[in-house]
Amino acid sequence: QVQLVESGGGLVQPGGSLRLSCAASGFTLDYYIIGWFRQAPGKEREGISCIRSRDGSARYVDSVKGRFTISRDNAKNTVYLQMNNLKPEDTAVYYCAAVRTTVPVLSPRSYTSWGQGTQVTVSS
Repeated sequence: QVQLVESGGGLVQPGGSLRLSCAASGFTLDYYIIGWFRQAPGKEREGISCIRSRDGSARYVDSVKGRFTISRDNAKNTVYLQMNNLKPEDTAVYYCAAVRTTVPVLSPRSYTSWGQGTQVTVSS
């Protein structure tokens, strides 16, 4: 049974940093794309980054390029999202998701397994 559990969210001031973790169980990362998504109140879920676990190839949406970094530890079956220089507009519930494919995709509709989400609030 595929399970994903996010952690690391919280309240941070603008300009601050957080690291989100996505712990996977029931499967190994090697054959999967893991993506990070966020959903703010009243907005659609948005894909912000994804990584091909086999080789670390990553994609980012323009709004987070240069600020967010996705990485994985295959030995721990965990994917991370390091978020730096956070802005109030980054406030959202952040989700990780998985899909068994080799193509890094950012569309939420492409993903088949989801975590429960973790809240990130950027506010002074």
